[in-house]
Amino acid sequence: MAYSGSDAAWYPPQPPEPRRPKYRGMRYSSCYVTMRDGVRIAIDLYLPAGLTNGVRVPAILHQTRYYRSMQLRWPLRMVFAGLPFQHIAGDKRRRRRFVAGGYAWVDVDVRGSGASYGARVCEWSPDEIRDGAHIVDWIVRQPWCNGKVAALGNSYDGTAAELLLVNQHPAVEVIAPCFALFDAFTDIAFPGGIHATWFTETWGRYNEALDRNALHEVVGWWAKLPLTGVAPVQGDRDRSLRAEAIAAHRDNYDVHEQALSLTFRDDIAPSDPYHRQLGSGFEPIGAPIDESGSINLISPHNYWHDIEASGAAVYSYSGWFDGGYAHSAVKRFLTLSNSGSRLTLGPWNHTGGWHVDPLRGLSKPGFDHDGELLRFCDYHLRGRDTGIGSEPPVHYFTMVEDRWKSADSWPPPATMQSYYFAPARQLSLDAPDSDAGADDYVVDRTAGTGEHSRWRAQVGIGGHVRYPDRNIQDAKLLTYTSAPLRHPVEVTGHPVVTLFVTSTTSDGTFFVYLEDVDERGHVVYITEGQLRAINRRLSEAPPRYRQPVPYRTFKRSDAQALVAGEIAELTFDLLPTSYLFQPGHQIRVAIAGADASHFAILPGGPPVLHVHRSRLRASRVDLPVVRR
Repeated sequence: MAYSGSDAAWYPPQPPEPRRPKYRGMRYSSCYVTMRDGVRIAIDLYLPAGLTNGVRVPAILHQTRYYRSMQLRWPLRMVFAGLPFQHIAGDKRRRRRFVAGGYAWVDVDVRGSGASYGARVCEWSPDEIRDGAHIVDWIVRQPWCNGKVAALGNSYDGTAAELLLVNQHPAVEVIAPCFALFDAFTDIAFPGGIHATWFTETWGRYNEALDRNALHEVVGWWAKLPLTGVAPVQGDRDRSLRAEAIAAHRDNYDVHEQALSLTFRDDIAPSDPYHRQLGSGFEPIGAPIDESGSINLISPHNYWHDIEASGAAVYSYSGWFDGGYAHSAVKRFLTLSNSGSRLTLGPWNHTGGWHVDPLRGLSKPGFDHDGELLRFCDYHLRGRDTGIGSEPPVHYFTMVEDRWKSADSWPPPATMQSYYFAPARQLSLDAPDSDAGADDYVVDRTAGTGEHSRWRAQVGIGGHVRYPDRNIQDAKLLTYTSAPLRHPVEVTGHPVVTLFVTSTTSDGTFFVYLEDVDERGHVVYITEGQLRAINRRLSEAPPRYRQPVPYRTFKRSDAQALVAGEIAELTFDLLPTSYLFQPGHQIRVAIAGADASHFAILPGGPPVLHVHRSRLRASRVDLPVVRR
């Protein structure tokens, strides 16, 4: 089923406030909640201002490592002295929307961050996960709570919401991990087995600054003027408790340092204190670990059996330009069989603040993200008929066509259409009929995808995604371009590329971009995939979780070096998309051996690649084409 319009939602347009808010204004309080091991966790609580004694409401739990709120400096606190609170907090509009709709909202600084005590041995540690259950216990004991809890969040906060379900707390009935990873290794730290060095270095540096309460090092010097940093809890007037908590963060681990020591999924960082605890008999929460390795222990996919057993409805929600997280949402949706779960994939960047149109550029989204999540929570926690219960579980947006479409599963029905590499750098529907044929390519290590790519948005403040005309970068790459299309071609799903290559080195990084060339020769970026050559071996074992693409383990035991003079086959998927190629446009595949903007450059000189396109070694891209 298809719907016309921009990226505004598929259901009938609503006014800014679809119904009169039940409550106006909020009551604010903050405090410490002490965990089972004595660590104190800082929380902010927002209640509807008109909530009367005896009235109980459901609660929204939002856990973050990026400051639950920030304190205004003294002059500004005096200006706002007559208001209920004198601080700034993220997710302001979403919080206001839910509280006005009759929900309590709880913001949390997770262990070892913000104004909370404790130290961080890794992201989303077992202790942090257990803290979530303890906080839910505290919520349901409050006189204003009706015993029902939902957990929401973008990015890190979304993963915290997902891992909350590992506790299988009966009060948590709904989660929405928005724009969030599912498999930390493939989705963000090592896509295709290639270290995303820009991300781990930048994210680690930002986290370290926040943990020192040096917000200005992240957002700019000007932040020191209006803000003291993370907000202390009420009662901590001299900020001494906040100072103690920040001092405890000195022992936090360095994510980039650990990532630099890893190559494969099952590698363990020598400095990983969490594994030292495991070696001393420390047991992680949830099901037994089924994959060793530093990355897997902080990854939701490793606990999916526990998450599924919670029975909570899960909303997997992401954008086509959200780093690798559109695929994360797909894998989560396919793996978890929880009743009431949904998948939505839109034309958005990380956190959905921009509508990214490859042809027309950026615009503010027409989609009401907060309203969609409220509709989901109202249905499951309040039993309201919001329309969501009768809709298909999958919605996705086809770019260029500018239409929302629905399906009962992912990917929607499509035919895999092969486009073969051909002489004169052409992309052809006809399979090669020659026993020989190849193209040489000397890898240009200056090639990259720029400072406003899908990968930069994972960390950048604002996170807008913008790819300039790809002609300049394509001149550095090996490209294959189709003839002008006679009819529109819709590609929806997961493109898969197969390369037959010979290399002068024993390893290599391969990046493949799917692009659209218009009648004037302007080239736009659509999606991409990557693979480190030593991880090319496909596995015949069952995947650790459900995924609609070629499966490899990325483990050290499956590593396979390239051999000089031998032809190697590399088959890997591109990130999912839904895109309409217009008549007169051309489909292009561009092959790179580096993305200097984001990924590690392997040691040694630039390799020379021999890309084969013969009858028996037919390099190609297989596109999921939806018949129109």
